Amino acid sequence: MSPWIAGKVSSPVMKGLCRSPVMRTFSASRRLCAGNQIYNSIRQPNDLHTYQLLSSSSRTPLITLWTTSWCATCHVVKPLLKSLVESGVGEAEGGVGFCEVQFDAPDIMTSSLGMDYMITSIPTLLSFDAGEAQVLTKITDGSKLADRHFLEEWIRTEARRRGGRGGGGGLGVFGGLFRS
Repeated sequence: MSPWIAGKVSSPVMKGLCRSPVMRTFSASRRLCAGNQIYNSIRQPNDLHTYQLLSSSSRTPLITLWTTSWCATCHVVKPLLKSLVESGVGEAEGGVGFCEVQFDAPDIMTSSLGMDYMITSIPTLLSFDAGEAQVLTKITDGSKLADRHFLEEWIRTEARRRGGRGGGGGLGVFGGLFRS
């Protein structure tokens, strides 16, 4: 008897699972497909750290939208981003997690999160890969944030990281903030 077991299984496909035509050694289970995940809004620093750990363990980037309650642009960008993630943009590339960080929430304002991740304007779109902020791909331009095509490509690019830790600053502790 061959040690190879075909990935095709006659049981019904459950949500989140793929049929894999690839032959695998000693495996009767199906491969999990990465899907996009939308998390609740963040109002406390511990929530951000929890979502970072969840995305790191699933090897999917965490896309964060930093907003405030008084920001009119934020109220346009958030539903657009959420609809893109819900519609599956980035799933073919590995999937992403998405959440809004409410920058004007009391616990967020009194923490150092804004300084830690160099949030200098609202709204800001910032991705985390393997827990590391990708400051080189951070988006703060309101016109880009309102451009559906630009956001689709940005999400796909971030989803391709898949825990590879690429492009996160790379120029020391401060991510190139103090270049000479």
